[in-house]
Amino acid sequence: MAKVAILLGDEFEDSEFRKPYDALREAGHEVTVLGPEEDETLAGKRGKEHITPDAAIADADPERFDALVIPGGHAPDHLRIHEPAVSFVRRFAATNRPVAAICHGPQLLIEAGLVRGRRMTSWPSVRTDLRNAGAQWVDEAVVEDGCFITSRNPDDLDRFDAAVCARLH
Repeated sequence: MAKVAILLGDEFEDSEFRKPYDALREAGHEVTVLGPEEDETLAGKRGKEHITPDAAIADADPERFDALVIPGGHAPDHLRIHEPAVSFVRRFAATNRPVAAICHGPQLLIEAGLVRGRRMTSWPSVRTDLRNAGAQWVDEAVVEDGCFITSRNPDDLDRFDAAVCARLH
């Protein structure tokens, strides 16, 4: 059983949180939701999900987790100016454990300075940001490069979830 952190901010993409969360738990993994504040309920951008994080990002130790999942939506854009989130992502990636980001999730990877020389995918509007930060952007459902797993959108969730779970077995 792996310990997985899901990094959330307000206006996350509802399905990009719920489907990986459920898939990881069904596979027997322990999932911890990290947010800007432990006691602040976060709302999905579609209003289907309301989540109170298990812990504040600033209080979490990256060494405690075996994988990191970053859902998309507007949350990554909000979190990229939240220094504890950027620091957590940077420190977690340094462990060389799986970092999975979908849709707009790679915005946090860009902010943490982690994409140069990597092959990645994302929502199309993040493509230029990834390229400008030194990544090779490709239009594929799931792209794996080193410890990074990236995906484009909710339509790719089944393949994204399978790739993340495969790394944890």
